[in-house]
Amino acid sequence: MEQPIDFVVLWVDGSDPAWQQERARYCPQSVNNGNSENRYRDWDLMRYWFRGVETYAPWVHRIFFVTNGQVPAWMNLRHPKLRLVKHSDYIPENDLPTFNSNVIELHLHRIPDLAEHFVLFNDDMFLTSPVKPEDFFRDGLPCEMALMDLATAPGPEDCLPHMLINNFSLINRHFQKKEVMRRNWRKFFTLKYGKELVRNLCLVPFQYFSCFRDSHLPTSYRKSTFVKVWQEEGELLDQCSHNRFRSKSDLTHWLMKCWQICEGMFVPRSIRWGRHFELWEDDIEGICSSIQSGRYHAVCLNDSKMEIDFDSVQKKLSESFETILPVRSSYEWEEEQHSERKKQR
Repeated sequence: MEQPIDFVVLWVDGSDPAWQQERARYCPQSVNNGNSENRYRDWDLMRYWFRGVETYAPWVHRIFFVTNGQVPAWMNLRHPKLRLVKHSDYIPENDLPTFNSNVIELHLHRIPDLAEHFVLFNDDMFLTSPVKPEDFFRDGLPCEMALMDLATAPGPEDCLPHMLINNFSLINRHFQKKEVMRRNWRKFFTLKYGKELVRNLCLVPFQYFSCFRDSHLPTSYRKSTFVKVWQEEGELLDQCSHNRFRSKSDLTHWLMKCWQICEGMFVPRSIRWGRHFELWEDDIEGICSSIQSGRYHAVCLNDSKMEIDFDSVQKKLSESFETILPVRSSYEWEEEQHSERKKQR
């Protein structure tokens, strides 16, 4: 491994009464679909995230566990690779408290001691088979998919399309699509994208980028990209950092990923590397089969709807992860210590 690679993972325990009380104090009366309660509920699967990292990516340099100060009762904070990062450790004080994941992610470059090369995980993204450093960075460049797309909205309450447009209003201000395509055509038109390549071909004639398709998988970043984007568009980034909850005026960390793509600072990755699942839409048995088979290096289990049988689905997912990752990791306390910590809490 040429340079150290850190993992960054965000987590919140939405069932914590103290957190719920604080959220209610700041939450506006009306919220869009980016702030619904399911966005914050905890599936109690985080221990499998750490087991997956220890089993499938033992080479990781450090893990930065980002929370508002919450810590799972089972977590071994003495692990030499683990760093607990509170929002107050790196986000400006006047933007706190925040319940907006976009704000939490946009400031990641400010985390003390974070390596130049890091991989961002959300708490619904899990490793399910062995990975190498080259799965995330090659010759110092992030591994990514340059898949062009169109921003559309299923309904007026959906804030995501607005965020995409906000991101790409800046991308199109700083990059000429024609020039980006000319310099990096091999990276936009590679067989690694499979059938997704057809969409890229169809969108070539349009003058501007609309958006890039997000894989909802762990994202490889260079910290220096965050620094550069903040230098270029700090005023707008600072403005959206004041949004305590997701807003249609938000920018997102995908801006940095798209910036890397338009600079040509990436290596194309196969679309078969990982898989994004919608828990409310995809067959839960098929999801569990994918986890147990190790078919993908990483999966995202997106919880975007309230109308699911939470207890039943959570039980099946836990059983699937227990099948492939039954051994407690060194990031977990021994059972006796775990019990003592629960009593203290």
